[in-house]
Amino acid sequence: MAVSPRLHRVLATEVSNSNLMDETKTQPAAPLAPRPPAAGAAPASTRPPRRMGGGGGGRRPPRRGGGEREKRELDQKTLALDRVTRVTAGGKRMSFRAALIVGDRKGRVGLGIAKGADVQIAMDKAYRQAKKKLLRVPLVEDSIPHAVWIKFGSARVMIKPAPRGTGLKCGGAVRVVFELAGVPNAVSKVVNSTNKINIAKATLNAIQQLRIPKGEASKAESKDVKAVS
Repeated sequence: MAVSPRLHRVLATEVSNSNLMDETKTQPAAPLAPRPPAAGAAPASTRPPRRMGGGGGGRRPPRRGGGEREKRELDQKTLALDRVTRVTAGGKRMSFRAALIVGDRKGRVGLGIAKGADVQIAMDKAYRQAKKKLLRVPLVEDSIPHAVWIKFGSARVMIKPAPRGTGLKCGGAVRVVFELAGVPNAVSKVVNSTNKINIAKATLNAIQQLRIPKGEASKAESKDVKAVS
């Protein structure tokens, strides 16, 4: 059977196309050449990527001595610690109020009341405030010199001397004040109030009214002179 020239050309074209496709499949693709950097562009960084998230990789080490609390030379006792809420236009703001009694147990005592964003800040501020308001307690024969009645707010407080060996016949805030002041013997009575802060303020006001009689003061001075000599 004779093949026409036209059909022969079509068959030859199809065979050549199939051979070309086979060659294209078998040859590997040539790698793309890298693009040259643009003029004025910064060179690529060779630093390793920065770690994000946990693991403590980006945390700074704590400073030495930054979190250590200062050594306090006065003893302290917490009289009251309250959480305070203040309502403002932006909402409620919470803080803490601390009341501290501080003293050296050698005749000095003070009260500090302060607020802070947290408990530790409030207590530190109250300690510094109490340290600035220390009172000297006069002592005669290991007790206070005389009796005092005092009123602060609704609290009425009476303090009076006691003979040696009696100890502190006091309770609550009055006892805390006398213990940190170093008063070994005293008697007290509280009327009409259970507010610790008011009772402590009344006790400190009573201490401010204590006076040593002239005769007792001269005896105390002579004892001090003998002790020094």
